[in-house]
Amino acid sequence: MASAVKDLFPVWTQPDGEPLSCHEKIKVLNENLEEIMEMAQDALEDAILMGGDEKQVRAVLHAMIDRLENPYDNRN
Repeated sequence: MASAVKDLFPVWTQPDGEPLSCHEKIKVLNENLEEIMEMAQDALEDAILMGGDEKQVRAVLHAMIDRLENPYDNRN
């Protein structure tokens, strides 16, 4: 699965569209994506093994992502 996640790694950018250049920051962001993917995969597999609906689990995971809040947004 690790290669499937690595295929999802974007070119990380700053708000102005310029790519991030700090390798440590990029490493942390990519590691975070790997952890999220592993946890989401485990949750999906658990739900399916317990008889849950795959489409519902995927919808719940999407809804969770959509509800993430930026605590650093100064526009509020």
